[in-house]
Amino acid sequence: MSTPSSDKTFLRIRNLRMFFPDPSGHGRREALHIRNLDISKGEFFAITGPSGSGKSTFINIVAGFLAPSEGYVLQNGHPVAGSGPDRIVVFQNHALFPWLTAFENVAYGLKRLPIPRTELDRRVREALEMTALLDFANAYPSTLSGGMCQRVALARALVLRPEILLLDEPFASLDAANRLNLQNELLNLWETFGWTVVLVTHRIEEAVCMADRVAMLFPPPSGLQLVTDISLPRPRLSRSGAVVELTEQLTQRRTIFHHLFPLQESPNVQSVLIVLAHALFPHSYLSRDCSG
Repeated sequence: MSTPSSDKTFLRIRNLRMFFPDPSGHGRREALHIRNLDISKGEFFAITGPSGSGKSTFINIVAGFLAPSEGYVLQNGHPVAGSGPDRIVVFQNHALFPWLTAFENVAYGLKRLPIPRTELDRRVREALEMTALLDFANAYPSTLSGGMCQRVALARALVLRPEILLLDEPFASLDAANRLNLQNELLNLWETFGWTVVLVTHRIEEAVCMADRVAMLFPPPSGLQLVTDISLPRPRLSRSGAVVELTEQLTQRRTIFHHLFPLQESPNVQSVLIVLAHALFPHSYLSRDCSG
């Protein structure tokens, strides 16, 4: 997919900051800082970075679970205010209701919508079939593997037909085989339905294999930086030379950037570092202008 352009921006983030009370009890602590980011409709956008950089906080703000302390998020030109079925989150923990079957878990969100029972049944069965779970419709989460439970969570998102799929480390708890299978299933569904996807992951290799663009998020004040276009053809294999090489490059960039940018609070130092970053990373661009 192509990188975003201003005429098809679907998500627009400006001067986004989130503060929480400091654990010491004095003042507040900045948890997230994103100056400028545009994401296109239908784009697969990945965010990677160290713990404490605000990745999950960003997902929660876009989902409408949290209101930002400063700045805004626009979806299709309208401010995000509260959660809605057009923005669905798949978490690291599948968060299934253990007392409900796979069918009932997938149907849970639909039951809150004014649709006929026959339509509800049809959509749930369709979602289970697309995630290869139809034969397990009556199974309870305790009888399913971790990968199957995560597929139920994906079906629960799919059945609501969201415009935006927000993925918060959805593969982190899976073994290598299940992780790869679910990644491939998700990519197939994304290509079929044309969702806008925002993936949060610690794994740079995963981001390179799946996304159109990869951004690196650092703890404030650095925030979102180094947005890189991934122009490799699909499907991408994690062991292919091109993926391995790009993963190594991005890992090196993240390490260098992480050491450089804690110094950026001084405006003069920041200007020098931005010039240096552009010289070091000519194929990436900074969050000062992350519209592609």
